[in-house]
Amino acid sequence: MGKTAFTTVVLFLLFLVCPSTAEIKSLTITSDTRPMILLEKFGFTHTGHVTIAVSEVSVVAAATQPDPSRLGFFLLNEESLLQVLIEIQQNPNFCVLDSRYITRLFTFRDLSPPPTASFNRSYPVTSPNEFSLFFANCAPESSVSMAIHTELFNLDADGSHDYLSAGQTQLPSLYFLFSLAYFAFLAIWLYICHTNRLSLHRIHLLMASLLLMKALNLICAAEDKHYVKVTGTPHGWDILFYIFQFIRVVLLFTVIVLIGTGWSFLKPFLQEREKKVLMVVIPLQVLANLASVIIGETGPFIKDWVTWNQVFLLVDIICCCAIIFPIVWSIRSLRETSKTDGKAARNLAKLTLFRQFYIVVIGYLYFTRIVVFALKTIAAYKYQWVSNLAEETASLAFYVVMFYMFRPVERNEYFVLDEEEEEAAEIALKEEEFEL
Repeated sequence: MGKTAFTTVVLFLLFLVCPSTAEIKSLTITSDTRPMILLEKFGFTHTGHVTIAVSEVSVVAAATQPDPSRLGFFLLNEESLLQVLIEIQQNPNFCVLDSRYITRLFTFRDLSPPPTASFNRSYPVTSPNEFSLFFANCAPESSVSMAIHTELFNLDADGSHDYLSAGQTQLPSLYFLFSLAYFAFLAIWLYICHTNRLSLHRIHLLMASLLLMKALNLICAAEDKHYVKVTGTPHGWDILFYIFQFIRVVLLFTVIVLIGTGWSFLKPFLQEREKKVLMVVIPLQVLANLASVIIGETGPFIKDWVTWNQVFLLVDIICCCAIIFPIVWSIRSLRETSKTDGKAARNLAKLTLFRQFYIVVIGYLYFTRIVVFALKTIAAYKYQWVSNLAEETASLAFYVVMFYMFRPVERNEYFVLDEEEEEAAEIALKEEEFEL
């Protein structure tokens, strides 16, 4: 019964956290005792195909040699998952390969005789849906070792192979268009910095670097998805993608923290507690990007894949919480300063700006972490690209608002010194507590 419960939990968990994957993949399984292994998840059209090649198959059992028909590969869609789980719950000894709700591909009975012990075949998928490719081991107390090569693809109208899932074929064009938007954004930002050189601070140059890294990250993502779509392999673009993603994410969190502290434009130094925030966020982002690489470049077939997803989620939550503290500290500091320095109008403008920035950051983090995840979960497999569109649109909107709020201009919210407004500002500061 423990094995049944384990299988049920694994099935549910993997279906929830595993996105549709693609590419031509080769993997090796060594002495694996898991009763079920999720290899890939892919959205097929009516012209879908699955090609599987296994070799060097070895099964080691504690007792007698297991029945080869109890080990094999099958396809399962999400609609049939519940029925399969009910079958397993009703009969603890039930083998999923006997279920009428799966599409069984082949079992180890179809392997060529030892010593080669191999199999290679392509299967058409004529029912459009999102399927998961599983390996099942219904032989108790046995471990399996083998090399697996998989190719999951759809055929285009001209007969060419499309190795991207049905809901991801639009991603190369999507990422390319957003990269152009960020390059244009960078050009505008450099022009603003050039025309307002007297008000330029180091943070503005760091913000320009962030825009450049974001644009390069997206162009590499577009090329990565394009080559995967056409050839099944990224041709090295995935390496560049991860490099620019790492730099971009570290820069993004650093810029938010530095803006939140008022570094460069309000004060030329960081306090000790603000330095500690950066010392926490940057190493955690290194760990998060390591987890991201492992998640993206391996797959659910590795034993620790779910653990790496949990590590990535936990680290991301910690970083999102950490970058809020400097903004809160700045707001509190400005509130205290406003009571003593006699510059009510300026302090009111600063308080308003930082509180607006706090709301913008919270909204951005909420949308990209919660709303985007919800879209990925509820959207049909053919419209998975919608969640990517929503995420990139929200990110671009966040960048535009943040850069506009802290743009280098000679007369902005930091330098409001109109004497006529001073008395009104003092009253506003007394009445408005600026609580978060």
